[in-house]
Amino acid sequence: MLDWNSLKTVCSRCTRCCLCQTRHHVVFGAGNEMADIMFVGEGPGEQEDLTGEPFVGPAGKLLDDMLSIIDLDRSVNCYICNIVKCRPPRNRDPLETEQDACIDYLRNQVALVRPKVIVCLGRIAAMRLISQDYRITRQHGQWVQRNGVWITAIYHPSALLRDVTKRPETFDDLLSIREKLRQVGARV
Repeated sequence: MLDWNSLKTVCSRCTRCCLCQTRHHVVFGAGNEMADIMFVGEGPGEQEDLTGEPFVGPAGKLLDDMLSIIDLDRSVNCYICNIVKCRPPRNRDPLETEQDACIDYLRNQVALVRPKVIVCLGRIAAMRLISQDYRITRQHGQWVQRNGVWITAIYHPSALLRDVTKRPETFDDLLSIREKLRQVGARV
């Protein structure tokens, strides 16, 4: 396992898949590296690729609003990253080979953060971290425990921008996350 600085350096120079050919920046992650909760999305979008920061576009603004509902702040008490660290062309879903190329970086991040709770943002992250046949419309908000870490998935903020009818369900999921953080004695 690499330490934070080594991991960031290795990741910034990565050429494991073709996404490195079109990226502007590697989008490593952001937030409190000792947080008890970690949010994992699928991959960076255009704004993230341009800035090198995760969730900074309209979906990032919505995510910040969602976090504030449950007393979380990306710079204070949570860590945010993605499965893949480079933007897939036209924001398409990351291919399995691209996810495979990046998964060890994410595993290293999880090992360094040592979260008590992981929240998958959207179906791609849930399919990678919870179950390959995960169905976000049916299973969002359900909890599983792996290696002592509680994991759930909620709709991706960009999905909530496209379909506002999913927001009430997501509000309930956010309350469930807040309750789980209390149950596990998380520092928030």
